[in-house]
Amino acid sequence: MFYYTYLLQSLKNNSFYIGYTSDLGKRVREHNSGKSKSTKPLIPYKLIYYEAFLNRIDAKRREVYLKSGWGLRSLKKMLGKYLSLELK
Repeated sequence: MFYYTYLLQSLKNNSFYIGYTSDLGKRVREHNSGKSKSTKPLIPYKLIYYEAFLNRIDAKRREVYLKSGWGLRSLKKMLGKYLSLELK
């Protein structure tokens, strides 16, 4: 079984949401159907990035890191070309 850390982008206002899960497809569907209180106001979302891990602890640690200042900077660096095209 894999665990995933993922990045969603709201199609409503281009904001981002970072999370982790063991079922990526199901979790994205839950976000887009309004089952998550934290993301419901800004649906719909699209999945723009994810990483796979062999255990839950590593996925959770990566989520925490990506939500930090350093993590956000590294995401922006990795996705710089995409973000510059998408946010124009």
